[in-house]
Amino acid sequence: MAKLKTGRHTSAIREYRRSLRRRKVNDAWRSKIKTIAKKVEKAVAQKDKQNVKELVKKAFSMWDKAAKKKIIHKNKAANQKSRLMKLYNKLSAK
Repeated sequence: MAKLKTGRHTSAIREYRRSLRRRKVNDAWRSKIKTIAKKVEKAVAQKDKQNVKELVKKAFSMWDKAAKKKIIHKNKAANQKSRLMKLYNKLSAK
């Protein structure tokens, strides 16, 4: 690829295209994480202990993977996991 007349470098153009592809993947991950968190909260509201236990396990796994891939910050993952555990423990205590 030759340099464009606009003065932008081709490497910058390619990197921009890459960033758009990465953004789609990262947004999909964030969406999945938020969805599973909502499912956990809904299950807690319905007091479905067995379902909550499975969903919490799945949510923890997803947050850890997202933090590992640097889609979300590791501390955010830890905070979210802690928040869900509080809900789970509150349900288990009753």
